Amino acid sequence: MNTFYKKYIPYLFLLPAFVLLAVFFFIPFIDTILLSFKDFSTDIYNPQFIAFSNYIQLFKSKEFYTTLTNTFLFLIMVVPILAVLPLIVAIFINQKIKGVNIYKVLIYLPVIISIVVVAIAFKWLYAQQGILNYLAELFGLSAIGWLTDTKFALLSVAIVTIYKGIGYYMMIYLSALIGVPKDLYEAADIDGASEIKKHLTVTIPQIMPTIALVVIISSISALKVFTEIYVMTKGGPLNSTKTIVYYIYERAFENLDLSMASAASVVLLLVILIFSIINITCFENKRYKI
Repeated sequence: MNTFYKKYIPYLFLLPAFVLLAVFFFIPFIDTILLSFKDFSTDIYNPQFIAFSNYIQLFKSKEFYTTLTNTFLFLIMVVPILAVLPLIVAIFINQKIKGVNIYKVLIYLPVIISIVVVAIAFKWLYAQQGILNYLAELFGLSAIGWLTDTKFALLSVAIVTIYKGIGYYMMIYLSALIGVPKDLYEAADIDGASEIKKHLTVTIPQIMPTIALVVIISSISALKVFTEIYVMTKGGPLNSTKTIVYYIYERAFENLDLSMASAASVVLLLVILIFSIINITCFENKRYKI
């Protein structure tokens, strides 16, 4: 009896988590894949199996390619900054300075605030008669259509995502910096290394796994961006801010096209999976190690 308990009790503790994952992840995941091979346009209760027709139609759509382009542009705008800027902030915050806890709270505060609230606040800032355009006019510049001009709309949304993520990734970096051996910094000081050289040769190599984690998390978050788009631009102007997740939402809940939305969801899953594998492989092989 004791052997039975020792062998199977751990699995009983894991059972609740497995049930939750099955109900809220595995079953919807499998169902989404099955939906992507069906057509609901003729009969929603008895959909027809159409194999890869949805995927073929998806990749023939110019709108889908536009959303993919916007998604990758958004990723390029956001990820490098969120990988570097929070690290710089964390290095400064990690120094022995007065009131360091106050700085930590102030920088982390945007993380606590709801992304909807942040997006609405920035929407007011970006308004045609908003604060940013008011300041621009004070300096003799013409008003900018931050959310109405196709040249600036996606960048304006990216700034909101960066603002929201700096504090979060800073805390991740801070936890990694605590684990860097002080002896290495002392050895660098003895060798006469400058502050920049010290961080390039000691800090970054020591926290490379954390940098990899931040790059992967920020990449996945950028690929799945939705709330900022929904609140600020609704995918406009002229689809210039429509990303793949907003495209999925639009197809599923506005056009009621569950088949195409499911097919796009599977494509998004594959894109995220590929990005994650590339990032993990590159950092494990230390290709970017300084």
